[in-house]
This record gives sequence, structure tokens and C-alpha cells, in this order.
Amino acid sequence: MLTSLKIDNFTLIDQLELSLQPGLNVLTGETGAGKSIILDAIDTVLGGKATGRLVRTGETKALIEATFQTPPNVTEWLNTNDIPLADGGLRCSRELTTGRGSVRSRSRLNDVIVKKNQLEELRCLLVEITAQGQTVQLGSLDVQRDWLDGFGGSQQQRQIVGQAYDAAAAAQQALERRRRAEQQRQQQLDLFDYHAQDLSSANLQDPDELDRLKQEHQRLSHSVELQKQSYDAYQILYESDGSFDSCSDLLGRVEQLLSSMQRFDEQVTPMLDLVSDALAQVEEAGRQINTYGENLETDPARLAEVEARMSYLKQLCRKYGRDLPELIEYYQEIQVALDALNGDGQSIEALEAAYEQAQATLDDECAKLTKLRKKAAKRLESQLVEELKPLAMERVKFKADLRPMPPQAHGGDMIEFLFSPNPGEPLQPLTEIASGGEMSRFLLAFKACFTKVDPIGTLIFDEIDVGVSGRVAQTIAEKLYQLSQHRQVLCVTHQPLVAAMADAHFHVDKQVVFNGKKKGDERTVVRVTDLDAAARREELAQLAGGRSHQEGIAFAESLLAQAATIRQDY
Repeated sequence: MLTSLKIDNFTLIDQLELSLQPGLNVLTGETGAGKSIILDAIDTVLGGKATGRLVRTGETKALIEATFQTPPNVTEWLNTNDIPLADGGLRCSRELTTGRGSVRSRSRLNDVIVKKNQLEELRCLLVEITAQGQTVQLGSLDVQRDWLDGFGGSQQQRQIVGQAYDAAAAAQQALERRRRAEQQRQQQLDLFDYHAQDLSSANLQDPDELDRLKQEHQRLSHSVELQKQSYDAYQILYESDGSFDSCSDLLGRVEQLLSSMQRFDEQVTPMLDLVSDALAQVEEAGRQINTYGENLETDPARLAEVEARMSYLKQLCRKYGRDLPELIEYYQEIQVALDALNGDGQSIEALEAAYEQAQATLDDECAKLTKLRKKAAKRLESQLVEELKPLAMERVKFKADLRPMPPQAHGGDMIEFLFSPNPGEPLQPLTEIASGGEMSRFLLAFKACFTKVDPIGTLIFDEIDVGVSGRVAQTIAEKLYQLSQHRQVLCVTHQPLVAAMADAHFHVDKQVVFNGKKKGDERTVVRVTDLDAAARREELAQLAGGRSHQEGIAFAESLLAQAATIRQDY
């Protein structure tokens, strides 16, 4: 559960601290007031795409910090990733820094720096954001298959199928390699054996050996010259023979002059720091160059050895028409080929038997998975239709259609959600005939079905109730409240019926503030207010009637009373 959100200098938000409650939390406000900015901040802190435009204009750094309670599955993930637990829960923070046309990002979990892929794993356990514009995910057959398996609890069997598929694929590949090798065996065995022996005696291991030998040859053949030049460089940089001033001497004088100037003008300090750094680097470079020169030795025997090895390697490369990295790769390839040509200890008959056994195991495990999916499909069809009926879809038909396909890592079924919104109309793929409003209600109904199997602690809905009113809006409100009994729900809404059902109600608006000394020094900021009972009545009246008048207040009070009655049934 998301317990708190702290935002600094993120788009239009200068500073914001928000404490969220268990159950149903709603955000209301005028269109364009900044409600989606808060959802964008949650998305960003959990690894969402970051750009420089997310940092508030005029600032160079933005910070978002979200604190979550840690259920057992999240605690287990933290232990697996060596991230310490914290008394206050799980603190996720992300810092965005702009500069030179780019943005740098750094994410932390309980003060431990983490990578993007770790955040993506954790996000799946913490938060799911659903918006009307994101219903396209429902059209993906992969997503539909994953949802059905998640609903039916078939993930373990699916993992078994994946392992069986990998085993069958490996057995098939081994058999195919053996068959290909047998066809070429007589022609290639002698050639590969000769090449293997020739290259084995060369002891080829390092693809960069020739380059290293060339560098060593250059150093050994010019060792005397290198010693003299390193000594000259050392004198110029660090310690001269007295005939001239070294760089360190000159920089030391400049440092003394700037230190004297600093007493009268602090603006000199940055320049003094630069000179001090330069002096330290020059001295360190001089010491390293001196050490380098002292360690140089002339070694005629090693020089001859290097030249002989270079000549031998070049001869091998010319012989086989490959450079050294390609020659090493070729040697490895022919070793694998020789193993295959020699049967790798197994006959074709044995490999065929192994493949047939692996394929039979795969077929058997796929059949078990199909059986589980069919049971899950029946339950999902029944439950989803029941969840859709109150959402003005009383006559809807839904089917999780399973069609056989060649076994894959995910099983032997092609799964597609079919939908018929009106009596007499045939079942068709969901995304081909469902409207945007229908897709939104489908998503909400799916979440209601998945409440008991979905591990995510916080569900976020961004205006999923757009385009509905009256009885349907009331049913959506009740569905959201029903979901909030098992998960924390955060909902952006314009519906007073939905807002009235909330356990916590926040109002979002834009304000223009004066932040300067000159006329026109104004900035727009987003503010969030946690509404008390009186302010909440005013907000509901505004949502219902556009202005706070007596009739609007009376209507708001009736909505709150109705919501209180409905909540008693859950």
C-alpha cells in the first residue's frame, strides 16, 4: 500500500507531501488541474520514462519519494535483492537532474541505489496504473493468456511446460546436429582433425594476443628512448635539473599568488581551486612517469621471443585466411564439429529416442495446462459476466476461447477473449467491436475478478469512469469500493457518485503564486488539499452542479448518506 508521496520540482509541482489512506482514495479537480501529474510522479518513481521536461522550469533537479507498506511478497523480494528493510516501510526515491540538454536519473530503495530492471520487477508487486487510454493491452493475445493463467493460478504448471519445451527443443537440436554431422562426417573428419591439431599446438587463447605482442615489441625495441623521454617529461613536470622551472614550480607560484589574492577577493577562490587541482594532477603525473621510466628494462631475449611469436601467429592467420580472433573462433567451432562428427558418445537412434521422450513429456504437460486453463476459462466467463451486468452490460456474452496450436514455451493453446455486447450478435474478438467505454468497464470488471489472485497492493485508475453516468456511474463507484476492500485504490474521477464512496478525498487545483520582486514574477503551481467533511460537501456540490449552492450541498449530503449506507454492506 502507498502510504505517502513527496514531490519536489516535478513539472508544475514545487513541493507536495501527500498522505494516502487504506481503501478508496479519490482525486478530483477541474480538467487540467494537475491530477495526472500526481499519477505521472508515481509512474516515474517506479521506473517510468524520464525526460528533462519533467523537471520544473527554472530548476535543475527534481525528487520524488514514495513510501509503501511491505507485504510478505515485497519483503521477500527485498531480501532476495539484498535491500535492507526499514521501519517506515519501503522508501522508493528517484532523482532527476538536468544538464547540457539531457537528464540523469538515480533511483534508490531504502537508500540503496538500484537499476531500472529491479524497479520494473518491484513495480509489478506494488502498483498497477489503469487508464482508459491503456485498454489497448486487452487486445494483446499474450496479455489475455497471462491474465487467464493468473486468474486460474496456472503459473506453476506453465513453468513446468516451459521447462519441458526447453528440454524438447534441446533434444531436437542435438538430434539435428547429429544428423547433419553424420552426412558430412567422412568428408570433414580428416580435415577438421588436421586443423584442430595444427591450431591446438599454437595454444590460441587470447583474441588480442597479437595486438598485445605488437605493443610489447614497440616498448622493448624503444626502451632506451622511452627511458630518456620519460626522464625528460619527469623533469619538465615535477623536478628539473635547475636550468629551468618545472610545471609544478610554476603552478606552485601561481597557487601562492592566488592564495594571497583570495584574502582580498573571494571571487578568486574557484580559480585557486582549479590551480590547486592542476598542481596535484601534475605532481601525480610526474611521479607516475618517473616510476614508469625506472621500471623500463632492455630485454633482448624477450624481444626475440616476441618477434618469433608474432611471426608464427601472422603465418597461421595467412594460412587460414582469418585474423586472430576469427582463427580462435574457428578453432572452437571445429572442436564442436569434431564432437558432433564423433557422435558425442550417442548414436542417432539414441538421440531420436531422447527427442521422442522429451516431446511426449511436453505434450503431456501441455495437456495438463490446457485442462487447468479450461477450468479457469469457465470460471472467468461466469464471474466476468456477473461483474459486467451492473455496468449497463446486462446482455453481454464473453468467452475465453482456447484453440490448439503447436506446443510452445507457454503451452499448446491460442487464447483469445471473445465478446458480444448485444443479443443475436456473434462472439468476436474483444478489441474489434468493443467501444472505449466498454473496454474501460471490461478492465474494471477484470480487476474485480482478479482481486483475490492479483499480488499488487495498490490499484490506480485514471478517469476509468469517463463517458458514463447515472446508474452505471453508481455501479462503477461500488466496484471501486469493492476493490478497495482487498487492495488500496487511488482513483482520478469527475463523478460525484464515485467521489462520495471514497475513504479519503483530495482536491487538486492550479494556483498562481507571486515568487519574485518584480511585477510579472508569477508561477503556476499544483496544490492538493485533503478535504474535511465540510470541504468535501462543497467539492461534491461543485462536481454535481458546477457551483456551491444550497441545492448542490443538499445533493452532496444525500450522496454521502447513500455512500455510507452502501459501505455498510461490505
